[in-house]
Amino acid sequence: MNDAKLYALIRAPRVSEKTARLQEVSNQYAFEVSTDATKADIKTAVEKLFDVKVESVNVLNVKGKQKAFRNRNGRRGDWRKAYVTLADGQSSDVMNAKA
Repeated sequence: MNDAKLYALIRAPRVSEKTARLQEVSNQYAFEVSTDATKADIKTAVEKLFDVKVESVNVLNVKGKQKAFRNRNGRRGDWRKAYVTLADGQSSDVMNAKA
């Protein structure tokens, strides 16, 4: 897999209080991924980008919210989230991936 495909596959890390707690407690990281990404693709992309050993990948689809803007109803887009569990002793700085 080339670098362009890796960066297209993993779009951004999801940073929140919940994901920070997951990093501390169970060594899990959350990423926003492309909608057609498979678990195997996500695993290889994370291993190559961050030089870590991935133990498991859990993927879920997040439905977009209904929103109103100036009396018009709209809908945010659906997206896909991946929870990546790293092997014991592994850690990653998700903000500083290889360029």
